[in-house]
Amino acid sequence: MANLNKVMLIGRLTRDPETRNVSSGNSVVSFGLATNRTYNNRTTGEKVEETTFVDVEAWGRTGETIARYMQKGRQIYVEGRLKFDTWERDGQRRSKLSVVCDTFQFIDSQGGGAGGGGGGGNYQRGNQGGGPQGGGQQGGGQQPQRGGGAPVGAQTPQDDYGDDDIPF
Repeated sequence: MANLNKVMLIGRLTRDPETRNVSSGNSVVSFGLATNRTYNNRTTGEKVEETTFVDVEAWGRTGETIARYMQKGRQIYVEGRLKFDTWERDGQRRSKLSVVCDTFQFIDSQGGGAGGGGGGGNYQRGNQGGGPQGGGQQGGGQQPQRGGGAPVGAQTPQDDYGDDDIPF
């Protein structure tokens, strides 16, 4: 039987990203993410908003990029996997479920307006061990791009230009 451990979230950071260096020399960035769900209560008919708080960690270059451009309140898309940690403190066994970020995209611009912003990237962690590998792209502009094409909401030019207008 096949197994799948995949998480996709869009939410806002609940705190500024915190960077730590681990003994192996890699860096890990931790941040909180809040996601909202709205639904109608079947018995009362009222609209209910439910907020879920999730702890996220991002390793290597992925985490470093998030720490550089993100701050509390900014919106981000995170794709990754669930991780279950257990430990003992003061004789009590504790556990925590968190998300390990493999890829991400910035959702809003850093400035919040039409004047550019921090941009974003489609960063992927290259290995499961959280090493410093990371490909992808980093660019300025309003919206990150995934799979090429124009950013969402951008106007595309019409084909009213000649061969001399193309710079390559």
